[in-house]
Amino acid sequence: MAALKHAREITVTEASRRGVAGLVADAEHGGALVVTRHHRRVAAVVSVDRLAEIEDAAEDLRDLALVLARSVTDSGRRTSFDEVLAAFGHTRESLAAIQDDD
Repeated sequence: MAALKHAREITVTEASRRGVAGLVADAEHGGALVVTRHHRRVAAVVSVDRLAEIEDAAEDLRDLALVLARSVTDSGRRTSFDEVLAAFGHTRESLAAIQDDD
């Protein structure tokens, strides 16, 4: 996992021995930990700030993938709002006539 490439690995046994307070203290000070069981990564402890960075990066990557997919498949044809309304059996006037829920 690239986001945790430089994280320190500890076993479940060591994590249990350190306790939640010790793990949280490391995360608060910027130290990411990866917990292993039988030499397999099973959990990670990171600060909330680092988690937000990881989530932001994932969101940026999804957006980039969407932009790339759209640029590859773009035919240049655009659909007008009126065409979309017609596809659903509406016009601008029929939408304007719909009562708002109060």
